Parts: sequence; structure tokens; C-alpha cells
Amino acid sequence: MSDTGDGWQRLHPLSPIVRGGRLTIGLVIVLAPIAFGRRLSDAYPQFGLAAVAVALGFVSWLVTRWRIDGDDLRIETGLLRRRSLRFPLSQVQAIDIVQPGLARMFRVAELRLRMGGSTGATARLAYLPEREVVPLRARLLLLARRDAAAPVDAPPPDERVLARVRSGQLAASILTSDVGLYAELILLALALGVVFAPRATAGIVGGGFVWIITSITVVWRRFNQEYGLTVSEDHEGLHLRGGLIALTTETIRPGRVQAVRLVEPLLWRPLGWCRLEVDLAGRQRSKGEGEAQRGRLRALLPVGSRAVAEGLLDVLVPDRPRHLDPPPRRARWKTPLRYRKLAWARTETCVAARSGRLRRVTSWVPLEKVQSLRRVQGPIQRRFTLATVHVDTAGRGVHASLRDRDSVEAEQALAQLTDLARTARRAA
Repeated sequence: MSDTGDGWQRLHPLSPIVRGGRLTIGLVIVLAPIAFGRRLSDAYPQFGLAAVAVALGFVSWLVTRWRIDGDDLRIETGLLRRRSLRFPLSQVQAIDIVQPGLARMFRVAELRLRMGGSTGATARLAYLPEREVVPLRARLLLLARRDAAAPVDAPPPDERVLARVRSGQLAASILTSDVGLYAELILLALALGVVFAPRATAGIVGGGFVWIITSITVVWRRFNQEYGLTVSEDHEGLHLRGGLIALTTETIRPGRVQAVRLVEPLLWRPLGWCRLEVDLAGRQRSKGEGEAQRGRLRALLPVGSRAVAEGLLDVLVPDRPRHLDPPPRRARWKTPLRYRKLAWARTETCVAARSGRLRRVTSWVPLEKVQSLRRVQGPIQRRFTLATVHVDTAGRGVHASLRDRDSVEAEQALAQLTDLARTARRAA
């Protein structure tokens, strides 16, 4: 980092190249053959385009600066339209370290501050020298905890490893998931087409090329993001570290968890596998983030045994219900395929619900995170005197639904959960 003399800091000079990402790689691929295989006079347009991109990146780096101003992080950027952003460190939910492939090559990293509040904004310092990222993160966390007097260079606390994802198991789980099966069916259909109808297959490949690339990209992105994922715990919360090409270090503090979901697909259940996901505060995708950050759900355990998932659940929702109650027997006439998977239960601080047809999904919602409660009764449910109670949170990914309960039970559950949620919010 370069200091301008008045407390303002600049990002690493190579930040524009790393931020360019695919554009940088594309320019290298285009210019390399030209530089070695053609006359220089024939490549003026391509080199001119590269020069313009480099100049724009340099200007962007030159007009961007940051500093810590009291209890705030300030970031200023923009040439024609100047923007001055102020992020209160007291609202920091977590500080993540992100290293895409190019960042690892140039030994730089990004600090990503996840903010709380209704907007869930994200402050990005992309990119900083790799050796300075960890000390700066520690300093920002101390300021966020209002403990600026504590030594920044103190040894890191001991962490307890809770789970590790094996690469072979991860690959097998992706291939047997809905995303993997979709890609496999496309490739199988193309292979059969090449053998039995090569002319027709050529036309199909040309017209459906986008779908083929998209399915392969989704599979690769999931493997790249979840490869080597390690979950550990210390006094700050849970730490997630993983990635094949792009490395990510993320911290989940207890207050960030909006809801937890356990997914057990049909093909995974004979193997005893499951997937554990959490809905986090401040995780919506912001400008400048990749597609991998689009969803709000974070895979805490991409694939693992039920015993490992239970251990993580003990950390996230220790007061969760242990046994869930099935619906009344007449509910099977309304939902014969889902009847055996329906169940719910509650404690004083948490509500759990299970549902699903081909895959079994169990959701846990801390009552302090509940935003609204709804009782819904459709025409078929009225015929069988059934009703559903929906438990909504601030997140968009996980909701608990008490499906097809007896009408009297649904009324009682609605009243009880309303009182318990109000009490839980006051305690929090």
C-alpha cells in the first residue's frame, strides 16, 4: 500500500490488472500470438485497445484511496463523479479475504467487509498486498469490537477444526446432484447423437451451445468454490476456508445466521450424505462481486455425513428441537408424495420444519430472526381441516413452513410462535 501523506492509502498498483480478471486474460491470449507471429504494424488496433484498457485501469487506481477515520472505513473513488463512502465498523458483520486466481499469481488479496443493516452493503478493498491483508483485517476487527487498545500482532487464537470436505466425495456429490445430473444428461444425449445421428447433432450443438457451456460452468464453479472447504471454530465464530483457484476465507459470527437448512437428496440418502446451508445477514450480491456470490445461501458443509452435520448444528442452533412431530394421517390424501417427510417442532428459541418430495429438506429458524408468521389454508386443506403456518425471516433463501397441520394445531402454533418470537427478539 502507498501512503499519500495525509493518512490516505492507495490500493496495490496491480489492482486494475487483477480486477480485470477475464478481460486481462483475454487481452493476453489475443496479444501473445500477435506479438510473436505477426508484424508490429499489423497489430496497431489490438495494441491500441490494450493501451486504452491499461490507461483506464491506471486512472481508476489513481483516483481510488481509503483510510481508517476513527470508527469508520472511508473509501473515495471516481474521476468525473467523485464518490466518498463511509462504512461504520460497528456495523461490520464479517470481514472476508478473497483471492481469485490472478490475485494469487500477483500475491495480492481482497478484503471484503460485510455490513449489517437493511441494505447489507459490502465494502471492498481490492486489492491489497498479501502480507498486509491479515494484519489489516485484525485491526479492523478490533475496531469493530471497540477494542483498539488490544495488540494487533497478537498470536491468532486456537481454532478447533469441525469439518473438512474431501475432494473425491465433493466430485461424486456434484455429479449425483441435480446440477450434475442435468449436465450429464446433456453430454449423454450429445454422445448418443454423434453415434446415431451425427448430422442432426451438429445442428443441435450449434443451437444449444450456450446451454452446454452454462451447465459445464455451473458444475465447475461449484467444484471450484467448495473444493477443500475447511470449517473451524474460535471465539469469533466459524471460519470457512476453501477454493481450488479462487481462495476464500469467510467468518460467520453467531448473530449473522438467519436460518439453517439441511438438504438430503434422493441419491445421497443411501450413502448417508447431506448438505448443510446457512442463510446469512449481509450476503446479498453487490456491485463488483462475481456470480459465485449471487445467492444468499452459504454451503457450510457441501457434502458430509449426518454426524458431521449434527456437530455443526450444535454450534449454530444448540437449542434446536431434536424430534419432529409428523402431520395427521389424513394429510396423506392431500400430499401423498410428501406426507412421510412432513414434520415440525419447536423449542423456546428455535422452530424446525421438514418437507420435500424427492429430496428431504429440514430447516431451523432462530425465533429472534422471525420477521412474520402467516397461516394459510387452501381449498383442499379446508376440505381436510388442515392448514399451513409459514415462518418468514429477513433472508430470502430459507423459510420454515409447518405444512398440512391440523387446523386447531396450526392456530395454537401461530399464537405460541408469535409470543416466543417476540420474547426472543427482546432477549436478543
